[in-house]
Amino acid sequence: MKFSEVIGQSEAKNRLIQIVNENRIPHALLFCGPKGCGKMALAMAFSSYLLCKDHKDEDSCGMCSQCVMLGKWEHPDLHFTYPVIRPAGESAAHKMISDDFSTEWHEMICKGVYFDMEQWLDYQKAGNQQAKIGVGESTDLLKKLSLKSSQGGYKISLIWLPENMNQECANALLKLLEEPPSKTVFILVSEEPERLLETIRSRTQRFDLKRIDDKEIEDGLIEKRGIDQPVALRIAHIANGSWMRALQELDYGNENKAFLDMFIILMRMAYVRNVKELAKWSESVSSFGREKQKRFLTYFLRMVRENFVYNFNKTEINYLTAEEEAFSRNFARFINEANIIPIADLINKAQRDIIQNANGKIVFFDLALNMIVLLIQK
Repeated sequence: MKFSEVIGQSEAKNRLIQIVNENRIPHALLFCGPKGCGKMALAMAFSSYLLCKDHKDEDSCGMCSQCVMLGKWEHPDLHFTYPVIRPAGESAAHKMISDDFSTEWHEMICKGVYFDMEQWLDYQKAGNQQAKIGVGESTDLLKKLSLKSSQGGYKISLIWLPENMNQECANALLKLLEEPPSKTVFILVSEEPERLLETIRSRTQRFDLKRIDDKEIEDGLIEKRGIDQPVALRIAHIANGSWMRALQELDYGNENKAFLDMFIILMRMAYVRNVKELAKWSESVSSFGREKQKRFLTYFLRMVRENFVYNFNKTEINYLTAEEEAFSRNFARFINEANIIPIADLINKAQRDIIQNANGKIVFFDLALNMIVLLIQK
């Protein structure tokens, strides 16, 4: 994979190329930044650049034997680590490792280098399970990195979402970072770096990526997806710096459209105080998997924010799709200074309850009943 395939992030690309050309590559790097900004894509492009046998000043060659292997993500010196679940029926004695889901991982990254935890959980058929990186992973990684480089160059350990490591694994990783194997580069890609051990963060060189500029997203949609300029312009604005969000907007069957329908039903039924229909609504949402419930509440919170902002007629800070705006045009006035904070608090409480494995039906019915009261506040 080449740097040219990464949307935006030219400043970060140039900085990474510079440290290679100046031969001062850190043994451990930490990529951070907003969701959808391309942290993992950049990490994978940088890995390709390090492993390429004939890279230029600006990018990988894309033609050498190393690049051919990297084009299929089958390079023997590039080791991926990522959170995994424990499948139903799997013995507790088995220490789960990334390689247990290597087929699913390879299938996902070959389809595209922009993805998130929700997509990865779908590939694993996780249901309500949370994905983790356990102590078995650190043992397996140490074994891999102890071997000599297969191709005579660097060995790269690319760790996606290291904040999902358990304590044992984090401590083992710390030891590896303190005494790294020869010619090994660790690249950690994190969405919540504050959850990492301070001692791990202190042993990495941090790269903070910014949200992608709207113009770069617009150009990417036009060049890579063949989207007409007016449509690309609107999608780029809605994406708000996230290439993943832009891609989701291109998918007319995406999850957010179903979430919008559920949001509209809730608000309409709460306004007319139809408790019976709200109970049905709660049962329907509670049938979602735990991760999907969390995503719905995140969407719910965003829609509340967008409807509140809509009242100020500031289109430059509003990020509604055409379908969302069609509903908000009449609904936005019901989200105001009197209820915006209580509604946000209510959603945040529901999110905490779901994370703590509370009964989804009770959580969502409580949310629905409270919305009856909050919507009438002026």
